[in-house]
Amino acid sequence: MPAAPASKPIVQAPVSKPPAPGSVDPTATPPSPNGQGAVKPVPAAVAVSQDPRPTFTPSTFINTMKAAWTYKQIAEAGAWPTLPAETLLKSGDRGPVVAALRRRLAMEGDLPADKKSGDLFDPDVVVAVKRFQARHGLPESGAVRAKTVEALNVPALTRHRQLAASAQRLMGSNFPFGQRYVVVNIPSATVEAIEEGQVVRRYVAVVGKVDRPSPRVETRITAVNLNPTWTVPVSLIKKDIIPHVRSDPSYLSKMKIRILDGKGQEIDPQTLDWSTQNAVNYTLRQDPGAINSLGQIRIDMPNKEAVYMHDTPSKRLFAQDTRFHSSGCVRVADVASFAEWLLRGTPSPTGGWARPDIEAAIATTARQDIRLDKPIPVAWVYLTGYATADGIAHFRKDVYGLDEPKAEPLPDAQVLDVPATSSIAPKRS
Repeated sequence: MPAAPASKPIVQAPVSKPPAPGSVDPTATPPSPNGQGAVKPVPAAVAVSQDPRPTFTPSTFINTMKAAWTYKQIAEAGAWPTLPAETLLKSGDRGPVVAALRRRLAMEGDLPADKKSGDLFDPDVVVAVKRFQARHGLPESGAVRAKTVEALNVPALTRHRQLAASAQRLMGSNFPFGQRYVVVNIPSATVEAIEEGQVVRRYVAVVGKVDRPSPRVETRITAVNLNPTWTVPVSLIKKDIIPHVRSDPSYLSKMKIRILDGKGQEIDPQTLDWSTQNAVNYTLRQDPGAINSLGQIRIDMPNKEAVYMHDTPSKRLFAQDTRFHSSGCVRVADVASFAEWLLRGTPSPTGGWARPDIEAAIATTARQDIRLDKPIPVAWVYLTGYATADGIAHFRKDVYGLDEPKAEPLPDAQVLDVPATSSIAPKRS
């Protein structure tokens, strides 16, 4: 396919429109650790998007393949304009850098092609910058600051590689898309609750650190645990618990972590030699409560990686733009709202599991395990570049460094014989 004419946008521009009433929940205030009242809401600058388009759908593979092909053409046609790293621009500014910005925004379609000329940062440019920021998971300020400049200056070839690598990671997937399913896009650090093809609730999340990454997982959510205990994994006993106890012998008591032997009998921490690794031979279990590492809600999803989704007492981390702080599991903001959505249709002693029912059960402080009436498919994906059904490309930083510069070649998107609605990407040969 020949390169697109310079007079037309090469990538379709996003359409900014408000979601239908009730289609997307605004970012709600997370409950406080003690369940009494609420903490401060997540700042608007990092509130999650209300875009109803899911990150991962049955057509994501082929859509992303086509976008990778398009960006390859852009790269082969020549570089797009770059801005000086120190650029700071806002509405009303004028000059040659604004002129370069207008041309740059038009190349991906964020600014209509017939408005690419000029050197004024006018309302059209403000809208275009917000569109660009939305596609890159940046706060939609409409002003150009360091992070927006950094994203604008990423070469088209790098964007092609992000899309190609993301498509490769979907190859061989046979995820069971249903009427209701859940998606965690790890680079975005967000959770999407999807129903009938639309995101009905989207949540800020905290995902794995670079040295303790969240894995890619496809499974089903089977249960919601209220007031859970936390059994410390052996890896964390070695990496975290033992060093903490060595520096503070009262650490386990402060954190309400008990040591249990093979018969379930509690052991006095002072009887263990903490200069060794002997603690890994015991079960370390944290009591339910406000300081429990899982918070007040855990979402069960059986998988070989032994990861899950949960609440957290460290809710301040949800307010950060970069949220890669966990040891692999996914912490969900306003997890009670998420649990309410998951438990819809699951009976309770009082009839159902509306949010007040969940909060009342948590207030008892008793552990309660609630099995979903119907398990819900969940996918943890790692998409640094993906395209939605409307052909719009979205990008996130490759925090884990999985987008190899020399990625394996993909089939030609123009001749690939895969239905656009297929939920099965072709397996590698």
